[in-house]
Amino acid sequence: MIPTPTTDMNMTQQTQPKTDLLTLTLPQLQEWLAARGEATFRAKQIYSWIYQQLVDNFAAMSNLPLKLRQRLEEEACIGPLVVRSEVSSKDDRTRKILLELADGKLIESVLMLYPPLGESSARATICVSSQAGCAFGCTFCATGQMGFDRHLQSGEIIAQVLHFARELRATPWSAAGLPGSTPIDHITNIVLMGMGEPLHNYDNVLQALRILNSAAGFNLGARHMTVSTVGLVPAIRKLSQEQLQVNLAISLHAPTNEARSQTMPVNRKYPLEELLAACQDYIAATRRQVTFEYVLLAGVNDTPERAQQLAELLAPLKQFAHVNCIPVNATSAGYRPPGPDAIRAFRNILFERGISNSVRAERGDDIAAACGQLRTRFEDRRKAIPVI
Repeated sequence: MIPTPTTDMNMTQQTQPKTDLLTLTLPQLQEWLAARGEATFRAKQIYSWIYQQLVDNFAAMSNLPLKLRQRLEEEACIGPLVVRSEVSSKDDRTRKILLELADGKLIESVLMLYPPLGESSARATICVSSQAGCAFGCTFCATGQMGFDRHLQSGEIIAQVLHFARELRATPWSAAGLPGSTPIDHITNIVLMGMGEPLHNYDNVLQALRILNSAAGFNLGARHMTVSTVGLVPAIRKLSQEQLQVNLAISLHAPTNEARSQTMPVNRKYPLEELLAACQDYIAATRRQVTFEYVLLAGVNDTPERAQQLAELLAPLKQFAHVNCIPVNATSAGYRPPGPDAIRAFRNILFERGISNSVRAERGDDIAAACGQLRTRFEDRRKAIPVI
């Protein structure tokens, strides 16, 4: 069955819904063409134009017959998103956009440039949204305080990636202030850590991942894609059986059920014991290391006692667990990040107990790069405009 998202913006003159081709796998696009009496081999040509040539309009698809291009223009579209705001950090290593969907909902995407480190190459990582809003209400997350609007279609997820892919193709991005760094002209990594809970939107997220991973599609290796989750245990177990070697990141943020339930209501339904068991299943099925995201909240979860509890919690996973320590971004909830000494002490306790860990470098704090912050500011400004 071919998905055909219906939006007011994507209507033909006959009020028939246009099909967003970004929602279709290659076999689905072949089926879509066959249903219209078109040659199915054209699907690979269209896919190549969209995902390899990165074109965003049918007129540019010069090896397609004119009549087919006209028909595509009438009956299809390629991820119709509108950029409402775009900001770059002072160091030019973080770029954030606010996108308006066809129904007026707002989402955010962030592009982050990481300069070469040691023998590793430069990376261009895009952080994409999977939902407009979020249903899970984590107290330290700006998106969590918005409430849930709707799931994104697979094409709306992919369109975020293609937007930045086109920008990089047109203007390769260099690390400001780093002479000799090689400009990077393509996306190297995708993380589903933007607005929303990816595994709450399971089917659309998996469709997007498969298209982005497919050789005929965007052709990005699965190990260069990361799915983050607040800990939806059934969906983690389902993901472990997909034979898709994506990275799994768990939004953990506390080492005990009592503490985690205070900031993450989802823990009341899926407590830590069930979550860690699901992670063990994922590791057994994929042999992939699981990252545990730990937002450091000064005076809340950054104490030596919490670090010891975290090490004990993750000890059974051994080398398959990695903790990513993340100093919290300022939000309306009033949390503040710990100082450097507190972060160092927390990490040292983990190291001493054999738990691999790192600290996420602050990226784009001057442009409200944490998920949900740019949308909040945009909506606040829009509300402040008087109605005349």
